[in-house]
Amino acid sequence: MNENVNYIKGIFTAIFSVLTSLFGVLAVPILLMVGTNVIDYITGLIAAPKRSEDINSYKSMRGIWKKVCMWLLVAVGAIIDQLILYASTTVGITLPGSFLVACIVACWIICNEVLSILENLKDIGVALPPFLEPLMKNIKSQVADKMPISEKKDNE
Repeated sequence: MNENVNYIKGIFTAIFSVLTSLFGVLAVPILLMVGTNVIDYITGLIAAPKRSEDINSYKSMRGIWKKVCMWLLVAVGAIIDQLILYASTTVGITLPGSFLVACIVACWIICNEVLSILENLKDIGVALPPFLEPLMKNIKSQVADKMPISEKKDNE
């Protein structure tokens, strides 16, 4: 029995080591994001009948593709990070960190997913602690406020 536990621990350690070597500081946000994606999808399926929504393959596939596109957003953030790193190195500036944009995007997505999970749980009928939803909304707004870049219109 104890050998099985050690074997499972070894597998999880190996998987996390590979992910950490591939993604570096992005490993934990990516794992959290994928975990919240799965939990949101499952709780959304459970909550759908409570919302008088029918579950069909089109809605289900649309939800899965939406989750995949969230992962692509993090990939775009990582590409932007690499461009910034390349440009700064080219001009002789050494930046202290990597994957800043990708981590912020991942944290923003995780906050959205947690809020969606909380909404699903409320619709299912689970009582939530009163501080949880405002706390997550506050964290989400703080993550969004860390990158205050104004969008410039084409006609300006």
